[in-house]
Amino acid sequence: MPDDRPDAVELVEAVREFLLNEVAPQVHGQLSFHVRVAANALAIAAREWRDGPALRGAARERLARLLNQAGEYEALNRELCRRILAGQPPPDRAGLLAHMRQTAADKLRLANPRYARSDDD
Repeated sequence: MPDDRPDAVELVEAVREFLLNEVAPQVHGQLSFHVRVAANALAIAAREWRDGPALRGAARERLARLLNQAGEYEALNRELCRRILAGQPPPDRAGLLAHMRQTAADKLRLANPRYARSDDD
């Protein structure tokens, strides 16, 4: 249930903290590396659960404006790709580039927030 505590993100973050604080100091070599990889994967999953829906919604809105049509994110994204591959990109080139930059930044933010720092940081 959505109101249950801890929620999915909190559970994933708790497992990640356990791996980093309790397991990682007790293991060495390749197993230590795999523990850190698992902890990183859990951090990505937590960010996806927490931030993914809003980022996907924003991308869907950008795509709908660019393509001048309504639809779900996946269908709109496929349509954009189809048009680009057919040599018929949306006429709003600046909007297209802004969408692509924002989408890339959002994906980086989910994968590793340190990669997506703004120029002001």
